Amino acid sequence: MHTELSTLCSVWLQSLRQIVSIFLASAFSLPLMADPSQPNVLLILSDDHSVPHISCYEDVNTTKFHITPNLQKFAEQGMRFDRAYTTAPQCAPSRISIFACRSPVGLGVTRFAQPAREDVPFFTDVLRAGGYWVGLDGRHHHLDGRIREAEHIDTALRHAGMQNLEKRFDHLVRSAGTKGSGLDQVSKRIEAALDTVPNNKPFFLYFGFNQPHRKFSATFDGIDPAKLELPPDWPDLPEVRIDYARYLASVRELDQGFGQIMQLLVERGIEDNTLVLFMGDNGEALLRGKGTLYDRGTHVPLLIRWPGHVAPHSESSALVCGTDLGPMILEACGMKPAGGMTGKSFVGELTGKKQIDRRYVFAERGWHFGPITRTDGLDFSRSITSTRYRYIYNALPERSYTPVDMADKDAWKAIQQALAAGRLSPLHQRLYFQKPRPMTELYDLQNDPLELRNLSGNTSTPETEDTLRKELEAWMIRESDFLPLPTHALQTTRKKSTDK
Repeated sequence: MHTELSTLCSVWLQSLRQIVSIFLASAFSLPLMADPSQPNVLLILSDDHSVPHISCYEDVNTTKFHITPNLQKFAEQGMRFDRAYTTAPQCAPSRISIFACRSPVGLGVTRFAQPAREDVPFFTDVLRAGGYWVGLDGRHHHLDGRIREAEHIDTALRHAGMQNLEKRFDHLVRSAGTKGSGLDQVSKRIEAALDTVPNNKPFFLYFGFNQPHRKFSATFDGIDPAKLELPPDWPDLPEVRIDYARYLASVRELDQGFGQIMQLLVERGIEDNTLVLFMGDNGEALLRGKGTLYDRGTHVPLLIRWPGHVAPHSESSALVCGTDLGPMILEACGMKPAGGMTGKSFVGELTGKKQIDRRYVFAERGWHFGPITRTDGLDFSRSITSTRYRYIYNALPERSYTPVDMADKDAWKAIQQALAAGRLSPLHQRLYFQKPRPMTELYDLQNDPLELRNLSGNTSTPETEDTLRKELEAWMIRESDFLPLPTHALQTTRKKSTDK
């Protein structure tokens, strides 16, 4: 009897061990998030990447040279936003406004790499308080200053409590990003981050690409500069064509890295319950792009896939701002924005249930990392964009234009040489070398998408200009903007002109 009982106990214990072993093995192979009411969230930002440089935006060049097949496939699986804008044409303020869900002006971060105050909440703080694991990886996010700064500046930031990301995120990597051969590390970095997520806990992960930020790809194999279609506001010079080919090669690298991430989600079995957002952080570092408030400065690609919630092959022409990403993510995760966040959720727009209530988007330009005597280093301007028009206010009109990150590049030098030799067209002379620039600009984006004809002061659009100026001024007042209002600046200028 004793022997039989011992045998039964032994068999029972062996069976229990097998059950426990099976349970543990299956538990560790489960997706990171099993509850469909709280999706995982993956936010991917490209760097200096304007519309239309993905083939899904019907871009001739990326389609002709088959540059973005992975992003094209991704767009077909979800919604493409045709009117998405960042709050600034620069990396640091645009990214901070995405996380804080507020404008750079209201946050006081118009100076490049100025962190938000210690008490400013991020939407990731709300997610974390609601049970999410949150992480930052990839290209430096600029949320707490530049990645390399003078020691006395870092000391001041620490004493002000502005360098606090270690306390706010479960995973934090400060990195210069992924360049060239570094692309083969993209999936490994994402995988390493996700390996630290507690089992069955939902995650939010930001990943930033370097591409297509300058320095562009050194080679552009398969992209023939002579066969590229240039927009008419660019001078058609060999150096401009080569510069553009290298930019597109960097977009191709971005697409390759993006494909790695999407494949990793499939391999992990979490693609069906992961809300994935792809967006450009600001405009391209090409002519009339980054650093300007023209369309190429702030109009960026935005693609969102959310299986079971967002219809494949869907499109939206609604105005969406970078400040809206956080509120949208929070609503998708069953949470509400923190106090002070001014962005608007567009879950209804995303799911086809309700249009987003947004009439205007606003943008600002302040100091960029560069000389303060040129517009690539310092420019003070504000803009308001409606569904059809854009109004721009230049508070430093006496400065002629210098493209950000291009002042020492062959393309810009060639344009300057063409000007000196008298080979630049009147249009290009005006677009790039007019001095002073107009204090106010108004463009009809429907009939003039390249913003070549300034309608400010035109007798055919006085009501439109007046409405947009007043709406911009109301926004500047709400945001405690330090710049003089356009009305006051114009009045002062006109009086000074009359006094002469």
